[in-house]
Amino acid sequence: MTSAPSSAANISDVPNPALAVATLASVTEHVSALPLAHPRPRFWWLIFLTAFAGVMLLLASIAWLFVRGVGIWGINIPVGWGFAIVNFVWWIGIGHAGTFISAILLLLHQNWRTSISRFTEAMTLFAVACAGIYPLLHLGRPQYFYWLLPYPDTMGLWPQFRSPLVWDMFAVSTYASVSLLFWYTGLLPDFATMRDHAATAGKKRIYGLLSLGWRGDARHWAHYERLYLTLAGLAAPLVISVHSIVGLDFAAAMLPGWHSTIFPPYFVAGAIFSGFAMVLTLVIPLRRVYRLEAYITDRHLELMAKVMMAMGWLVTYGYFAEFVASWRGGNLYERFVGVNRATGPYAFAFWLLLACNILIPQLLWRTAWRRNPAVLLGVALAVNVGMWLERFIIVVTSLHRDYLPSSWGMYRPTFWDWSTFLGTIGLFIALLFLFLRFVPAISMSEMRGLIAKKEELP
Repeated sequence: MTSAPSSAANISDVPNPALAVATLASVTEHVSALPLAHPRPRFWWLIFLTAFAGVMLLLASIAWLFVRGVGIWGINIPVGWGFAIVNFVWWIGIGHAGTFISAILLLLHQNWRTSISRFTEAMTLFAVACAGIYPLLHLGRPQYFYWLLPYPDTMGLWPQFRSPLVWDMFAVSTYASVSLLFWYTGLLPDFATMRDHAATAGKKRIYGLLSLGWRGDARHWAHYERLYLTLAGLAAPLVISVHSIVGLDFAAAMLPGWHSTIFPPYFVAGAIFSGFAMVLTLVIPLRRVYRLEAYITDRHLELMAKVMMAMGWLVTYGYFAEFVASWRGGNLYERFVGVNRATGPYAFAFWLLLACNILIPQLLWRTAWRRNPAVLLGVALAVNVGMWLERFIIVVTSLHRDYLPSSWGMYRPTFWDWSTFLGTIGLFIALLFLFLRFVPAISMSEMRGLIAKKEELP
């Protein structure tokens, strides 16, 4: 026995038509076929090899960085933070949707999360892996990254706990650890199903080891559900804490443009906003290629679009609050930062981010467009671009013009900035496609549980 009781008797027993299609097509056979039978191999190899080329570019960029130092990037005086921190914040934000969908929606008993939770949990891990690269490379001497850890040593070296770099080390490592445990715990019943359906002895042995001896008896399910809810309870606060700490990295500085109390909640809303946009960007084409429309329905897309709209309005409020605080606060230096962003040399990026993050998402007020995959994909891509530009504007325009004209400078990313960024995108996609190749992308046990209980799946 490897799963909860499954299979409704006939189509009339299932409240939702999409769930009925999933029942008749057999959830187990369809979902387990993705890693076992490997459908669409030509598509998979094309994307994976392209992404793998990006991974090679990333390794080459890191190797050259070790040889020459961070001077190969476009950072200078006064812009000491550049693409490394911009991309770190962007990747961390993308990872937040996975924890939000899996942990918070699980605790709120939102059944629509079932079809996409496994995919988003994996996306979280891969985004955090990409994000973690940047602070280490930005150290200048990344070989000494372990100095950030409070390990006992004879030299009496201890981390400087007033440093945002140490905050990030603890926040990101905790987030990655809990997310990994949460993801792997949810996989145990499905690994057992894969073990039972594998055609070769080698696959049976591998999935058997991964399932940790799962037999699916009542005692296993009781322990599983207790542990899964406990990990969800631990993961949920991390959605708030991790990106709040990333926001405090900026807010703790006295620099105009960064020193703002709105940053922690504003960064959290922006993280969930960009995270849901990335989920839609990846899910829409993959559900079409792998024919998962019976599990990830238009209704799922609409619900994700609604969450993205809500977070978009919170981000818009953050923009408005930041503008009012700088203009009406009486601080001439804060006011200068706001004016410089709107009219200075980076004004094009500023107005483009407002268009991407405020204007384009207004298309989603119309129900038909929220359920239209092509429109949703276009909006999600625009939000991804806009949220990256937001991080660029926050980092660069607060630094590039000091308060003596002799200290003014321009930040221009170099080839190595772009190659490292594109390399992390390649790493993310390569890991994602390895996940699709070897791990069930949809939680079969939870889906079967919904069918057995005849609960409505939106």
